[in-house]
Amino acid sequence: MLLASIYQQTYPLEKMEVIIADGLSTDNTHQEIQSFIEAHPDLSVSVVDNPQRNIPAGLNLAISASEGDIIVRLDAHSIPAKDYVQRCVEALESGLGENVGGLWEIQPGGEAWQARAIANAAAHPLGVGDARYRVGGEAQEVDTVPFGAFKRSLIDQVGFFDETLLTNEDYELNNRIRQSGGVIWFDPEIRSQYIARDTIPSLARQYWRYGFWKSRMLRRFPGTFRWRQLPPVFVISFPLLAVLSIWFWWARWLLILEIVIYTGALLFVGIQQAVKLRDFALVLGVPLAIATMHFSWGTGFIWSMIRN
Repeated sequence: MLLASIYQQTYPLEKMEVIIADGLSTDNTHQEIQSFIEAHPDLSVSVVDNPQRNIPAGLNLAISASEGDIIVRLDAHSIPAKDYVQRCVEALESGLGENVGGLWEIQPGGEAWQARAIANAAAHPLGVGDARYRVGGEAQEVDTVPFGAFKRSLIDQVGFFDETLLTNEDYELNNRIRQSGGVIWFDPEIRSQYIARDTIPSLARQYWRYGFWKSRMLRRFPGTFRWRQLPPVFVISFPLLAVLSIWFWWARWLLILEIVIYTGALLFVGIQQAVKLRDFALVLGVPLAIATMHFSWGTGFIWSMIRN
């Protein structure tokens, strides 16, 4: 599906090459790719093996194997719009930014209520803060974009993706770009569909991993901290106030107030989204998904700090 979407881009095919980094897959991925190549001989498609089986290593291998002047990154769990490549190239050639990206149109990973709730939560400000690529907004300079498109010469200037960061590798690269004086540009017309996780446990694992590796990245670049990355403080406040409430009345009232405000905010969003979308499974589903994102991210972050 990803290859077909790339093939349908309106950007001239003779100017494109598609490089797929494969993490030693054991399913029929290679057979599917070969079938596509045979069906579309006018498109250059190649595969590089990624023995480390992680994202930054795969990206670096694919970039090293590329020959073009512009790199347009696309990941699994995503489906680019038909004009995705064209709009990325136009933004770069217009000089809007050194790395450009766009809006995620987040889609549920299944039809069940958990999948629908997760997709909704992953695009709501209460769940993800002010991340423009998730919540939308006007075209503007931002701190990061998903995937990204950039000139090959940029890698020569700032270096490849950091292979010691198994997550947040894109944010870390964008930080180096900004430190070098470059601009990260968000354009909401550059669109791709992102397929969210389909169950609460898989969402918890994903956000735990995000928090764990965000901690590692922030140690190197503390200046990149954003207010949307406060879940660790929020998570640790619950057990801290619970312990303090044994001796101090004010801690007991603060804990109660925090629980009431947080629960009320979650339920408000759940009801709001359920009414808006006429999907009443979201009344409790969205609060559960958002709380899972907050607490998983926060505990992963804290555990990373403990492990040092």
